Amino acid sequence: MTQCREGGADVSVREGTLDELRAAVGLQIADEQLLRTLASGLNDVEDVLREVVRSDVQAVNEAATHLVEAGGKRFRPLFTILASQFGSGGRDAVITAAASVELVHLATLYHDDVMDEATMRRGAESVNARWDNTIAILTGDFLFAHASRLVADLGTDAARIIAETFGELVTGQMRETVGPAEGENPVEHYLSVIGQKTGSLIATAGRFGGMMSGAAPEHVEALCRFGEIIGAAFQISDDVIDIASPSHELGKSQGTDLREGVRTLPIIYELSAEDPDPRLVELLGKPLTDDVLVAEALELLRGSTGLERARATLSDYARRARSELEALPPSPARDACESVAEYLVARTH
Repeated sequence: MTQCREGGADVSVREGTLDELRAAVGLQIADEQLLRTLASGLNDVEDVLREVVRSDVQAVNEAATHLVEAGGKRFRPLFTILASQFGSGGRDAVITAAASVELVHLATLYHDDVMDEATMRRGAESVNARWDNTIAILTGDFLFAHASRLVADLGTDAARIIAETFGELVTGQMRETVGPAEGENPVEHYLSVIGQKTGSLIATAGRFGGMMSGAAPEHVEALCRFGEIIGAAFQISDDVIDIASPSHELGKSQGTDLREGVRTLPIIYELSAEDPDPRLVELLGKPLTDDVLVAEALELLRGSTGLERARATLSDYARRARSELEALPPSPARDACESVAEYLVARTH
């Protein structure tokens, strides 16, 4: 453990946390004090997460702590703490808010694994694979409940915001499952869905960080809008990488979306083009399980206009995200936010 000063008080930073922050989601932080503030905050969030999900019922405890212990980038609580740097107080409330958004995120992962029939999550066996779908669904509900309990301590406005966010998450998931309505533009449908499924919770993370720290209302709104845009950009970036990056860089098999029959943005762009590649149309008409066919589809997609258009859309989202930051006062925290937008584009090339 190392010690640093924050707001006049000694706080502990676990060894390794600073290095992890430097590597997390492209976050470039030159300011050592900001880095330590974020690291100590994330340490406190981890403590809250482990305390909140603990249960005297062994089966509940094991399932609920499964993903918490598996770790992850913790981008949502990180962004909550980063957003709080535009205010001047409320550290305890910020930590509570940061833990609540991460609990919501974890809950959605339990449910996602059931819908996707996933067997692995964050390098560990998924709960639905280790136990069963019922346990996974109930564990997700358990985490949602505890997230709501945490937010209840933050006031009625925060409770309303998290309830609205729940609604956005579920609506986005249902719309993705059902697919675009007849006559609906598939690209617009997809971008709207990822705004709900991914952008809405990151937007709430930014809003909570600003609110709980007493930031100016216009700064809170800018952080919220930045979060919504950058959240969708993360998904688009992942879509591009799943096609464009070699397996050794991904740390997993290429073409995961193709194998699952998921139509991501590059695929949607290609299939909706005026003159799509007929072989790709044939290959993408169903989930691909044969490695040879997956490799063929990936090769065709890498040279497609669909991938090129997805990259252009990602660049536009990053530009829009950076423009929202212009409403915030210059600071190391604003620079850190901007580095995330730049990273999302850079990682796809």
